[in-house]
Amino acid sequence: MMNMTRHKHLRLDQSKIDRAKKLLGAKTEQETIERALDLVLGEEPILKVHRRIKAVGGFEDPLR
Repeated sequence: MMNMTRHKHLRLDQSKIDRAKKLLGAKTEQETIERALDLVLGEEPILKVHRRIKAVGGFEDPLR
């Protein structure tokens, strides 16, 4: 996958950024958001399995 950086202007909850920054040990808000996105994307295989189980009558989607 090609790494493409784009400038974004987002309205985000500052307290969430501050908490995530501390939890992740990040130095900047940019690093915090990048690392948080990496963590979510790393969970993709697990989320796909959860969604397949839900489709056959299993449990609720944890992110919905």
